[in-house]
Amino acid sequence: MPQPPKSSDLEEVDLLALDRQVCFALAVASRSVIALYRPLLDPMGLTHPQYLVMLALWEESPLSVKQLSHLLQLDPGTLSPLLKRLESAGYVTRRRDPRDERALAVELTDAGQSLRTEALKIPPAIIARLGMTLTELESLHKNLTRVITAATS
Repeated sequence: MPQPPKSSDLEEVDLLALDRQVCFALAVASRSVIALYRPLLDPMGLTHPQYLVMLALWEESPLSVKQLSHLLQLDPGTLSPLLKRLESAGYVTRRRDPRDERALAVELTDAGQSLRTEALKIPPAIIARLGMTLTELESLHKNLTRVITAATS
């Protein structure tokens, strides 16, 4: 387990300097990276949150709203409007799960499934735009996952 910095080390550093704030760097990085997706997703008729839903469903479909909510770490109230818009676009259907009438199952339509072929162009375009190697991005992902785990534990 990493040791906290010694108080003598902290006295030499301005802990309130904006450019030293992890939260600031994460917020700017998040906005900037998500903005790179916009021109790639617009022709597909997707927003970035809708793209995340589609990614989950391309891995496994159908999924319950509860499963999607857990995977995407979104509350059902935020997820519901995304699903309605994806259903209106013809990419998913929502119906009662035959195994549990209380649960709503979300399933890809043929159009939603075929959209995956177009989406395959997105990761290489993002990697190229960021100018980082796949190894660097995987390392970044691993470190961000550690941050998420630490922040949510």
